[in-house]
Amino acid sequence: MKQLCFATNNKHKLSEVSQMLEGKYELLSLQDIGCHEELPEEQDTLEGNSRQKAEYVWQHYSVSCFADDTGLEVEALNGAPGVYSARYAGPQRSDSDNIRLLLQSLEPHENRKARFRTSITLLLDGKEHQFEGTVEGTINKEWKGNKGFGYDPVFVPDGYDRTFAEMSAAEKNAISHRGRAVQQLVAFLKAL
Repeated sequence: MKQLCFATNNKHKLSEVSQMLEGKYELLSLQDIGCHEELPEEQDTLEGNSRQKAEYVWQHYSVSCFADDTGLEVEALNGAPGVYSARYAGPQRSDSDNIRLLLQSLEPHENRKARFRTSITLLLDGKEHQFEGTVEGTINKEWKGNKGFGYDPVFVPDGYDRTFAEMSAAEKNAISHRGRAVQQLVAFLKAL
């Protein structure tokens, strides 16, 4: 079985993607390859950040890898928090602080349309491939559910009456932005 590193320290993301790869690849974490430093995210786009993280791992560890960056883009906030989603309320990267600031920012707005977007950069033997997944939805006025992470307690995907935080991992993975991007990645890897 081939090895592939997912360039993340986020255990939630690692768990989600491991389930989706279904044993086709041995998924390694940053810790597994001995990478303990914080990966750089200095770009102003999701694509740029995912590329920068994947390139860092490839250049420093010579391991085929993929990295993602995800943002919540809220229509009434001109696409914010976007690339700054994880640190929207500050460098402490607190999910609850981010949600509180988002709900506060949306108070004067009727329009609560939003979308999650994930960009994945795969560096396979040094060659780059890009994948993207999106899911449209709305921002709920109150927190619901205790599963998931990030903005999941307030994001209701179109066609559903529950937040991502009220769904099982399998339900969320089937329709989520990251799930859609990873499905493209998996299809690409299986076709090799």
